[in-house]
Amino acid sequence: MRNKLRIWWPHQLPSSEPATPLEGNNLLFGWFVSCSPVSVDVVVAFACNEASFSHSDSTLQEIIRGVNGKMPVFLQERAAFSLLGQCVLYGRGNGKMSRDGMEGGDWRNSFTEGLDSVMNSRDLSDGNDGGTSCGCNELDGSHGQCRKEFVENGFWIRLVYDSCEGYGKDVHRVPKLHHLHWNGQIVSHCNVHVVVYEIPVYGVHHFSLNLWKSYTPVKDPVKKPKWVNELEKNQPLLDLDTVILAINSAAAARLALETRVGFKRSISVFFNISSRSIAFMWQVLAIFVPTISTLFYIALQLFHNVSSFGSITWIYTTSARVFCTTWTQIQIRCCQILYWPIILQDNGIRSHSCVEYMENTALHRHSMWSSLAVDLLLGNLMGLALIVHAESVCQWILTFASVITNALLRSGSVWLMGVPAGFKLNTELAGVLGVISLNAIQIWSTLWILFSFLFIYFIKGLALLGILFGATIPAALIIDMVYIATLHVSTLHWFISLLYSWQIQALAALWRLFRGRKWNPLRQRLDSYHYTVKQHIVGSLLFTPLLLLLPTTSVFYMFFTILSTAIAFTCILIEITISMIHSTPYIKIFLWLMRRRRFPSGIWFEIASCQNDSLEFACHDKVCSSSEKSYRNNNRGRDRSTIMVSVLRSNFLSIGQVVLPHYRKVFSGVSDFAITSAHGALTGKR
Repeated sequence: MRNKLRIWWPHQLPSSEPATPLEGNNLLFGWFVSCSPVSVDVVVAFACNEASFSHSDSTLQEIIRGVNGKMPVFLQERAAFSLLGQCVLYGRGNGKMSRDGMEGGDWRNSFTEGLDSVMNSRDLSDGNDGGTSCGCNELDGSHGQCRKEFVENGFWIRLVYDSCEGYGKDVHRVPKLHHLHWNGQIVSHCNVHVVVYEIPVYGVHHFSLNLWKSYTPVKDPVKKPKWVNELEKNQPLLDLDTVILAINSAAAARLALETRVGFKRSISVFFNISSRSIAFMWQVLAIFVPTISTLFYIALQLFHNVSSFGSITWIYTTSARVFCTTWTQIQIRCCQILYWPIILQDNGIRSHSCVEYMENTALHRHSMWSSLAVDLLLGNLMGLALIVHAESVCQWILTFASVITNALLRSGSVWLMGVPAGFKLNTELAGVLGVISLNAIQIWSTLWILFSFLFIYFIKGLALLGILFGATIPAALIIDMVYIATLHVSTLHWFISLLYSWQIQALAALWRLFRGRKWNPLRQRLDSYHYTVKQHIVGSLLFTPLLLLLPTTSVFYMFFTILSTAIAFTCILIEITISMIHSTPYIKIFLWLMRRRRFPSGIWFEIASCQNDSLEFACHDKVCSSSEKSYRNNNRGRDRSTIMVSVLRSNFLSIGQVVLPHYRKVFSGVSDFAITSAHGALTGKR
């Protein structure tokens, strides 16, 4: 099997810093990733010329070890940051002339001279002398020692490139393999795949292998064949996880090397002052927010301790049970206020070693305050609207409650005491149930009228809560107040459902008696049982009236079940709205609208070129030198190597793919709740 070499080449390399434009001899830095004896990936992060390290106090080995220590731990375990090799210019003679501004013959001579030098170096590289005459040992003392160390460790690459060659509008200056030191051997003939990628930048884009839908593997009941198990044991030819992680860490590696070597960038005075001002304001905010949050949390804790102390403990316990939804939202808000300053703090330099890690950390850091800000914004809008229209809202709610009480509850109870929908009910039982319902409705209506003058203050208090704490706490308080305002309906529903449930259970037990079966609670099954004649007689006497009274009980039960379900459905809608306010990724939606490339989902390759023989340069026979022609003639009988040039591209998430995973937990229990509620409504055990 022919060896395979993949070179991951940065698109911005010709203009990257601290590397100078690719002229002459340049040192390549990056990672060697090898998971197979016949395949190796060379991830090039950046390039520097030899003169860049002349002013550094540390040796090149110390600089490389320091940069590698700042990389992600997973990347350090898989591949170490190292000096990859050299990249040499050909096609310009000595590297100081260009095609522009030269006569045709001068340009051809300079191109031929550079090509001859490359071919002569390649002919030397075919020997087995350990690379002493391969042409890549012309380095300074410390650099040459570093090169010798990396060659002995297994890998060193020498690339050549043409400054005038292009593979499309987006691909320029793609290198070609001259030779590769691979585990003590010099390899110059192998299948080369050059993948041009754009260096990930924080806040702009990065690469990710995570797909939107992660399918869980299904257990196959059929036993796998032996050849499938052997195939799974083989080592993969490509470790994409490590390669993508290295690509995402390229910018951090370049910055770490600049810091250790001491490169100085030309930064404007305005940018320097603005960055320092932003850093100072962030520090002030980081001190102010924890102080206010701590004081607020201490006040809440004191209120909690005072409320649960001494003779008023029962008040605290009762309020916690009655206003359970409100207490839950207050607890969530307290946690947000308490932990928000901690999340705002910097989590250390480890998250800055990879662009993907930085993006995930930033999204996690900004998700809480963005949710809190939107909640406060909605609360202020709702609060201001309630304050302006407090009297109108109060009057509308009182009118709505009066209409529901008179037109629905009283009229419905009276209707059920007669002949509802043509059903002949038991008059005595319908009268008893109807009178009980009317009395409960009348008592609650009287209490509602007595305390209705306090409702305007409740509306204003609700508006004040919305302005101070956001929309979720007033919404939770509305849920609790709806349950309190409809307590008479819930009580009547509980009473009639209890009666209906006992009646259904009695009829089921009597039906088992007639069949000669008995329920075994220990084994949870039906067993055969021999009943006496007296038991059958008593069962017959009880079965008939219970069966005849069932329609009357069922009609009342259905009526109050519909009312209770409507109330519960309204409260569930408000709870879902609260959960959606908490779960909506506002910062992700904003960033997706501004820059969609920050949300990658998988990668793909765009093929730019595919050629034979990695050193077949783009030139005509009239321009090429005699040494190049003789080299082609001598190698016609050999197996030609192939070089493929492609561009690394990313797929991006849609707005639905960004938002839906956050709503999945909100609606995960809706179907189970509906099934449980339907079963409870039919059996009376809701």
